[in-house]
Amino acid sequence: MNHQWDTPVTRRLLDLAQSALPDLVREVIAICEIPAPTFEESGRTVHVQRRMSEMGLSEVVVDEIGNVVGRSRGTGGGPNILLAAHIDTVFPRETDIRVRTDGEILRAPGVGDNSASVATMLQAIRLLRASDLALSGDLLFAATVGEEGLGNLRGIRKVMDTYGEQIDYVIALDGSLGSLVRQGVGSRRFRLVVTGDGGHSWGAFGTPSAIHGLGRMIAQISELRVPTNPKTTFNVGTITGGTSVNTIAARAEAVIDLRSLDVEELRRLEEKVRRIASDVCRHMGLSAEFLLLGDRPVGMIQEDHPLCQIVRRVHQQMGIQTRSYPSSTDSNVPLSMGIPAVTIGVTLGGNGHRTDEYIHTAPLTRGLGQILLLMLAAQQLPVRVRA
Repeated sequence: MNHQWDTPVTRRLLDLAQSALPDLVREVIAICEIPAPTFEESGRTVHVQRRMSEMGLSEVVVDEIGNVVGRSRGTGGGPNILLAAHIDTVFPRETDIRVRTDGEILRAPGVGDNSASVATMLQAIRLLRASDLALSGDLLFAATVGEEGLGNLRGIRKVMDTYGEQIDYVIALDGSLGSLVRQGVGSRRFRLVVTGDGGHSWGAFGTPSAIHGLGRMIAQISELRVPTNPKTTFNVGTITGGTSVNTIAARAEAVIDLRSLDVEELRRLEEKVRRIASDVCRHMGLSAEFLLLGDRPVGMIQEDHPLCQIVRRVHQQMGIQTRSYPSSTDSNVPLSMGIPAVTIGVTLGGNGHRTDEYIHTAPLTRGLGQILLLMLAAQQLPVRVRA
């Protein structure tokens, strides 16, 4: 460790993180084994609320959508930092989420995304309280709902609506150890519903089929050209429709995902998709409706932003290789509001969003130590100038 970081305070924080591994592993398992599909996170909400209080936070609240937010008051004058980790998972409630221990590996759906992050945040609260650090700014800790899929970042939106004016910087916990997300990938998600009269496949032959129309739309969407810089993508994720093999479909649906790092490119892509649907409907005598399912905002901070610099510095001093890449995380929301934010990870593993997901437990201590040093280093960041 660089001599400027090799102080009694930093050594104590890292020693605390190292000794916390057994507690941290137990915390991961306890969280992972509580079902928390998006929109059904109440079990974890109750658990995290209790654990935040047990960790020594006196100000712990649960809002009306299930977020848990706790606060540790600073001495005054420093920046207020929000540390956030989402508690929802992509797995249905009936999924077997029992954690299997395989040496220093934990295996279970959702064990990495995002049980490890939530557990590490809770242990960070405990150790920061135990260290008696006199931090100048307030630390807010948020366990957020609705980060995954069609949750549409509703948890962090609510947190920022409530506390945004008080917050100077946001650090979200998600992904793998060493990751640094400073660019929020924006997305627009729709259910495209195509309708027509339908009829019998023999007797009403010639009546336009909603399925045929949707098929034409998808074919034309697949041929769209989009820029590679800023990266922009599209995908038709699911299609449904029709009632039987001998019925001309009166209704067909597709769920469409549009993404970009640039808000204008995202807008142009959406316009092209809407125009395709309109043209096909006009030529075939069908109708189409776009139902908005998700709207994730675009946002970013520069690579040399002071918040990015302290993350890289902490990583360097701890021997963690930094990997910077864009993603769609809780950080999207504060970034879109002009509030500096990054997303970082706490351990290594694989097979995210799969039932054979796993994490390594040994790196968790570095992930925890990283957070402790970041909270200390962040006290040197300037207080955000508010409008």
